[in-house]
Amino acid sequence: MFAKKIISWYLSHKRDLPWRNTNNPYNIWLSEIILQQTRVQQGLPYYEKFVENFKTVEALAMASEDNVLRLWQGLGYYSRGRNLHKTAQTIAGEYAGRFPDNFKDLQKLKGVGKYTAAAIASFAFNESVPAIDGNAFRVITRFFEIFDPIDSPTVQKNIFEISTDLMKNTEAGNYNQAVMELGAMVCTPKNPSCDVCPVNIECKAFENKSMGKIPTKAKKTKVSNKFLLYLVFEHNEQYWLKKRTEKEIWANMYDFYLVEIENLEYEEKVQEYIEKLKIEVEEINQYPVVNHILTHQKQQIIFVKIKCKSAPALTEGNWYSSGEIDELAKPKIIVDFMKKLKKT
Repeated sequence: MFAKKIISWYLSHKRDLPWRNTNNPYNIWLSEIILQQTRVQQGLPYYEKFVENFKTVEALAMASEDNVLRLWQGLGYYSRGRNLHKTAQTIAGEYAGRFPDNFKDLQKLKGVGKYTAAAIASFAFNESVPAIDGNAFRVITRFFEIFDPIDSPTVQKNIFEISTDLMKNTEAGNYNQAVMELGAMVCTPKNPSCDVCPVNIECKAFENKSMGKIPTKAKKTKVSNKFLLYLVFEHNEQYWLKKRTEKEIWANMYDFYLVEIENLEYEEKVQEYIEKLKIEVEEINQYPVVNHILTHQKQQIIFVKIKCKSAPALTEGNWYSSGEIDELAKPKIIVDFMKKLKKT
């Protein structure tokens, strides 16, 4: 009854999203990777941009990593973009352009975990396997009033088994989409719209008014503070940028001269690097602190633009005009600063 009701609700109320109008595993995979830790409203333009630029997995595989990361700018968690590119190359090269057609083999692909594999397997190949994301966890734990923490492997296994049983004799893709859509649109984290929920009569959390207490997590994310100083060197209307290595923050993307500092007292550090790099300063401009929030880290970032009388002997990086910088793959924090810089 649960499955029948939510599927009926879904078919009448679902949002019209492009990846729902296809069973092409490439488009479904692309949407799932983009929507990891990203809201649909934010991810949709990126999906459309990627499909427009790379119509097939082979086209994506043939692209340069710089081009892929440039299109990824602003989505954050850039390892997703790099894994997207590497997986496209694997599918194009080792799988002759064809995605594995089952849950087990899909998990062998880089960047494809249990949830993403289940989503592709059910949406593209109608394999009866539950795709359990945060929305699905919330719907199932509330429906059965499960107070145990969802980050417990035992609880996750239990919910997977419950969901496998619930979806029996249904069209797998519609069932998974229905549960996730219900979680996204009705059974929301805060202030759920229980009055319009198609299964509210049977829902234990609704019956006992415990929705606000479920789901629970055992582990709390510890957030650390980090202070970053960007020295923006300018000479002859060009700016120095460096491509970060794979071991650094924002791997394989371009940014300015980066210094990690202990606190927001940065003036002495700026002077220290001016002397260390033997910079002939023409002008210095300091910009307000930018707060950049990541899952496990709060970054406070300071940009100091240093106009140089002559080009300093900086290693590894290169000098670029603002137009050339537009074509480079950059973290969103750099994109936003360049917009600000062009207005001054």
